[in-house]
Amino acid sequence: MITIGLTTWTEHPSLLGGTDKLTLTEYSGVLPVVEVDTPFYGIPKVSTVEKWQKEVPDKFQFILKANQTMTLHDTYEDGISMDALKAAYRDYRAMLKPLTQHGQLKAVLFQFPPFFERSTRNFHYLQRMVQWLPGVPIAVEFRNQSWYEAGVKDAVFDFLRDLGIVHVVVDEPHALNDGVTFESVVTSPKLAILRLHGRNQKGWSTKGKGWRGQRTLYRYNETELAEFKAVVEKLQSQAEEVCVIFNNNSGGDAADNALALKQMLGVSFGDLGPQQLDLF
Repeated sequence: MITIGLTTWTEHPSLLGGTDKLTLTEYSGVLPVVEVDTPFYGIPKVSTVEKWQKEVPDKFQFILKANQTMTLHDTYEDGISMDALKAAYRDYRAMLKPLTQHGQLKAVLFQFPPFFERSTRNFHYLQRMVQWLPGVPIAVEFRNQSWYEAGVKDAVFDFLRDLGIVHVVVDEPHALNDGVTFESVVTSPKLAILRLHGRNQKGWSTKGKGWRGQRTLYRYNETELAEFKAVVEKLQSQAEEVCVIFNNNSGGDAADNALALKQMLGVSFGDLGPQQLDLF
C-alpha cells in the first residue's frame, strides 16, 4: 500500500484549486494522512484530538511529532530530570489514546535535533523511548550524519529493526557538516516513511531573519519525482505500507508535488471525506 500526505492541513489550498486555507475535513477529502507538528511545541488536549477525529473519515490517519522535551531539544546539554521526562511521555501517551483506540495513529515522529549524534547515551535513549511508549508505532528521523557513517550505519539499521522503530528516509540538502544523506532503508516490515524537505541548499544552511520561511522553499521537478517513484516502488516489496510526506511547504509546493507523485504512481485513496465528492 502507498499513502501520501503533507505537513499540516491549512497551508495547501492548491489541493482543491483555491486560495483559502483548508479545513481538516477538506484536506481529508483528498489525502489519507497528515503530519501534525503542533505536539512538538505543546502536547494537545485529548479533547483537541477528539475534535480532529470528528472531522475526518474513520480510516484517516495521523503522524504526530514527538514533543520537544521527548526529542531532547534545548535540554540536551543542561539535562532534564527523569521525572520531567517521564511526565512528558505520560501526558503524550494519554493524548494518543483516542487515536490508538481507533487505529488512526500511523506513527509518532521523533525528529531529533542535529546535535543528537550517534553515541552510547543516545542508543540507550532510543531503547527508553520504546519502553515509555509501549505498543505505539515510533518513527525516527536523524539529522546528524554520524548515524550514517560507512561501517556503522548497517548496525544502526539493525538496532532500529530490533526495537521495531521505523527509520525515516529523508530527502534534504546535504553538504559537509549539514544535512544527512538519502538512505532508502526499511527497518519495519509494517511501515516505511519518506519525508521530503526539498533541496534548497542556501535556504537550508543560512540562518537568520526569515530562515524558517526559506528552509523548505523548493519545488521538486518531474525528474526528481520520478526518482521518488522508483524508490517508493522498491520499498513496496519490503514494507506493508510506504508513506510519503511532503514538507516542502514554504512556497506552497508540497500539495502540487504530492498530487503529481500520486498520479505518477497511479494510486487512489478510498474512504476519503465528503469533499472528495465535490471534485466531480
